[in-house]
Amino acid sequence: MSGDIETKLRGPGAYALARQTMDAMEAHKVWPTAVNFELWTHFIAAPDSALGREIARMLSTGEAFTDTVADELAATYLPKAKLNDHIRDAGDALTKELDAVSRAIDSAQKSSEAYGETLAGASKSLSAVGNAADLKATIETLVNATKRVQRENKSLERRLGESTAQVTKLREHLEQVRREATTDGLTNLANRKAFDEELERACADAVDQAQSLTLAVIDIDHFKSFNDTWGHQTGDQVIRYVASVIGRVGAPPRFAARYGGEEFALIFPRERAELAAVVLEEIREEVSSRMLKRRSTNDDLGAITVSVGLAELRAGESAHGLMERADSALYVSKRSGRNRVTSAESVAAAA
Repeated sequence: MSGDIETKLRGPGAYALARQTMDAMEAHKVWPTAVNFELWTHFIAAPDSALGREIARMLSTGEAFTDTVADELAATYLPKAKLNDHIRDAGDALTKELDAVSRAIDSAQKSSEAYGETLAGASKSLSAVGNAADLKATIETLVNATKRVQRENKSLERRLGESTAQVTKLREHLEQVRREATTDGLTNLANRKAFDEELERACADAVDQAQSLTLAVIDIDHFKSFNDTWGHQTGDQVIRYVASVIGRVGAPPRFAARYGGEEFALIFPRERAELAAVVLEEIREEVSSRMLKRRSTNDDLGAITVSVGLAELRAGESAHGLMERADSALYVSKRSGRNRVTSAESVAAAA
């Protein structure tokens, strides 16, 4: 849990918060699993947080709070603890590797020092050698010392190779964990957490580089009624289909994400709203052009449509302000009949 929530659960109102959480879960028929309890504790304690707003949105639209939904919410809004565990484990493993390498280097250094002392002694012996037997003994001493150093060097080389391979594996594992922590499990697009971070970064870059930036919010039309009619599995099929279209068009340097539920977001770095609108029209047309069928029964599902709102970053505007204007443009698309693209700039001009 986040630090603030953890503090509240260890403070004077801890039991009251826990009871309030359980009462809310029972009222909405949500099973009291550990994941659900953590999610709903955040919802009760911080209703204005991103997670709190998402759960409130789900409740207002009547979406079922299934285990799959809970796992997706946890992966989106509560990934840090899992990620930190993996980072700590990787750090422990890396520390062990570095300790082993340090011991190997120390051993090789001591062997080199001993070899140096042997050479110095052999030099004195050679200068004082009196017969062939003494010379042979000195040479054998040098040969044996050289072989010891060679063995130590080979051992060090092997250990360094093993450590390099282990560190490479750790790096790959952490990268995989990072991807999982920032990827939506249903669509393989970026999740809400990754989107929030990317939007902040993209806005900062746009300001620093004096470049354009456009943000679009895309929502599947009538999704709740569709979900109620055909069920959640078919609803997931529709979400994946729309995500595939958005993901293909939103390939880097654009940034596509599942914002929550049936809503997506698309960031257009260095693109004006006029150009982004053309791309978004292509998405809208492609989504609606295909007649979907239910996989399990082959029933016709009809055409799926999306509504889109977009906004271009203004001078001095925050990421939150940009998101609000794109969201407002989306609602204009919804109120105007759906299945259309609306820019915040056109809304402002018409006002």
